[in-house]
Amino acid sequence: MGLLSEGSPLSWEETKKLADHVRKHGVIQFINLYKRLRDRQGDILKWGDEVEYIMVKFDHENKTAKVSLRASEVLNTLNQKEKDDPTGVKSLWRPEYAAYMIEGTPGKPYGGMLAHFNVVEANMKYRREEAQQLMKKNEVVMTLTNFPRLGAPGFTDPPTKPTPHEGASRSLFFPDDAIYDGHPRFATLTRNIRERRGSKVAINLPIYRDKNTPQPFVEDLNQYGGDAQSASAALPDHVYMDAMGFGMGCCCLQLTFQACNIDEARRLYDQLTPLCPIMLALTAAAPVFRGLVTDVDARWNVISGSVDCRTEEERGLKPLKDNKFVIPKSRYDSISSYLSPLGEKLNDIPVLHDGAIYQQLRDAGIDHLLAQHVAHLFIRDTVSLFSEKVHQDDEEDTDHFENIQSTNWQTMRFKPPPPNSPIGWRVEFRPCEVQITDFENAAIVCFVVLLTRVILSYQLNFLIPISLVDENMKRAQKNGAVTKEKFWFRKNITTCVSPPAATSCCKISDDCTFYTQFTIDEIINGKAGEFPGLVPLINSYLSGMDVDADTHCTVQQYLKLIQRRASGELLTTAGWVRDFVRAHPDYRQDSVVSERINYDLLWRIHGIQTGEVQCPELLGTNAQSKTREDIPSAMRKDFPGASCSE
Repeated sequence: MGLLSEGSPLSWEETKKLADHVRKHGVIQFINLYKRLRDRQGDILKWGDEVEYIMVKFDHENKTAKVSLRASEVLNTLNQKEKDDPTGVKSLWRPEYAAYMIEGTPGKPYGGMLAHFNVVEANMKYRREEAQQLMKKNEVVMTLTNFPRLGAPGFTDPPTKPTPHEGASRSLFFPDDAIYDGHPRFATLTRNIRERRGSKVAINLPIYRDKNTPQPFVEDLNQYGGDAQSASAALPDHVYMDAMGFGMGCCCLQLTFQACNIDEARRLYDQLTPLCPIMLALTAAAPVFRGLVTDVDARWNVISGSVDCRTEEERGLKPLKDNKFVIPKSRYDSISSYLSPLGEKLNDIPVLHDGAIYQQLRDAGIDHLLAQHVAHLFIRDTVSLFSEKVHQDDEEDTDHFENIQSTNWQTMRFKPPPPNSPIGWRVEFRPCEVQITDFENAAIVCFVVLLTRVILSYQLNFLIPISLVDENMKRAQKNGAVTKEKFWFRKNITTCVSPPAATSCCKISDDCTFYTQFTIDEIINGKAGEFPGLVPLINSYLSGMDVDADTHCTVQQYLKLIQRRASGELLTTAGWVRDFVRAHPDYRQDSVVSERINYDLLWRIHGIQTGEVQCPELLGTNAQSKTREDIPSAMRKDFPGASCSE
């Protein structure tokens, strides 16, 4: 989760006084980095995934499931392998926001070989097994986007209590003890975001109206120690949440790609942007928050609200006096502008940016689009600063730049090479929700990676006006969006170097710029005479490649899952969870997910994850996951991180 600087965290008042200092030196650091590395060429394709996990403690006697607050202890053991052998480990482990979360990545990145698709799932299995070995009796590592009763009374093990009138979050529901305590960044961010905003964060999700759901649905917050601030922030007929933990305590699945140069990175950044809402809807996995069924399927707006540090002035609620800008979005949201020349004319929303910083970047020889992007990021204040990191060498260090960069959490992230590193220009794809099984997560990862190869090989153009991407992000989170909503997408995606498989050749011009609304089924599987479909394009690409039989079989299983989810033949995780809750014998049709429902739901999910329980409505009947024995022996040698056990 972003930059993890070591040192002593500063208070918000101390940090606030240094905000301009961080901005000033962060911009200088970026300029110096850009000048050194703008002409870097020839980096090969490398990519990797990040999977976040929740640790759950089951009490089978009392039929309860809680989050287990042992992340710090578990990570100490997991990280020891890396300390002992930094280059030989098969997985890397990092802390996340909550004390019940851990994040795992492959020990080294994957490369351009198609055979690497054979090892993605096996490495995910290895990571899960490695972490599971450190669980205590009745503890389970789970890939859940959101713990259903997060913030409900008694949701942690060991038991903790919220502190509404003191501490970092001052939440009615989410205790500070549930924040990861192994690094001060997380509590510092929580406190500083609240203090910068001038109030607690306020998240409101529409309640799912069932037969017996109170109308209007209005909670008595006094039972949680509520006050006037909470009462005014909570909306009727909504599930109210008031802490960073409700968003940053969710789990996701992310991908990072290394490009061959800066121009390719900028192209990938742009071309993947219209796919973000599509993949958010396709991977939707979070219909339940705070033990209540909501009328949304995805986490995105929850996280966006959970780190919304904008003041009342910046939200447009008061005239500007102490702040410089009215800022339309949270610092966690969809991107605000494209970065490649092809996307420039589609930046149809004015990009709010710091004019002085923009001019400084332009004077340093940085082009308009990239200067605008950085100047947009730098309208934000730093919200976490360590005393040891205040004064830096701007020729060598980039911590001030990364301080701002890493706390702009957007659907895509454009990542310069780290200083003095073999790593090249990268982009990070951030919208996907984590799925129940390694098979599903591997399918999503391989699908997106293959799309990047198709985009670059066929020189496809997926760009639509940035305003339509924003509209799609809103639709993507709705209940049942994957089958009920239509999404703006480019109808003609070809350039003059695209093959006939895409569609007829057409020069990029206003004459062939067509945007229309498709279902996700049509975007993924195609619509006759109108859109070729992303999976058929991938298959066209693969038909021209030398793909071994094993890799072909693996990829086709993954693509089939994506196709069946898009068509509605298989449920999304969100749809499956919603159906499970509503069909549970203890459910009272009142939108409440009780302790028993939560226990049974998570135990069923655990069974699906282990393969002990079949779930054809979610996975189909023919899904076969990759084990160590499925990996060609040559791949085990060339990519040791793929081994499930040795």
